[in-house]
Amino acid sequence: MSNTVMHRTGDRPQRFTLNTNQKAFLLFLLILGVVLLFWEAGARLGWFSQLMPSASATMKEFWWWISNPFFDYGPNDKGIGWLLLTSLRRVLLGFAIGSAIAIPLGILIGLSEVAARAVDPFIQILKPVSPLAWLPLGLGLLKNSESTALFVIAITSIWPTLINTKFGVSHVDQSYLDVTRTLGASRWRTLSRVILPAAAPYIVSGLRISIGIAWLVIVAAEILVGGSGIGYFVWNEWNNLKITSIITAILIIGVVGLLLDRLFGLLQAWVAFGQKL
Repeated sequence: MSNTVMHRTGDRPQRFTLNTNQKAFLLFLLILGVVLLFWEAGARLGWFSQLMPSASATMKEFWWWISNPFFDYGPNDKGIGWLLLTSLRRVLLGFAIGSAIAIPLGILIGLSEVAARAVDPFIQILKPVSPLAWLPLGLGLLKNSESTALFVIAITSIWPTLINTKFGVSHVDQSYLDVTRTLGASRWRTLSRVILPAAAPYIVSGLRISIGIAWLVIVAAEILVGGSGIGYFVWNEWNNLKITSIITAILIIGVVGLLLDRLFGLLQAWVAFGQKL
């Protein structure tokens, strides 16, 4: 009798349970549903300004833009895909310029305590300056809107990479350096084979933060310098009082920023994994 009970108990189907990711996704959908419901009700019942569109109207506008992203009817009437490509080109170029300055400078000051102390006041003074403050200076120096946008992106995205590179280089395990000295390795070989691989996760972490800042800055830069791009699109649609298009642009900017962060997150994980091997 006891054996039968035990057999039947063991045959009971296990209860279905959700893992953490599934629970988080369901909670995300719940929060999104509540926000959209509140938004729709608020727009229809007049809780918001008359300029504020409903959630349903915004979703229709969003779908229209993303379903036909590459139309071109003139300089001021292009699909969201062309605008994104223009902005991404500026961001990646400005980010590359900033990184090309930040990484070598970070290595230099990371290797020298004297240089680090000398440069630190400049970093602390310039790091918190708003990108809007750099725009007039860029226009005055470069006298070109495209170059000014690149200048602002580069100078505002430079600091996380510079600081993280300096930290990573200056905090390499001393035992690694002692071994290279014992083996008689040259300065360059120590830098390329020991210091940079050890500092790589910190450098990539800084690059990940910097690309986020570069993408954040592009909207303000394009609004003020004009021309084309997703930032200029936001300003142009505001002048036309098309709030649905502005919200569409905000959502697309957020999604692209998320994708850029995830790409650098994968690179960061790959570098960290390679260091463990």
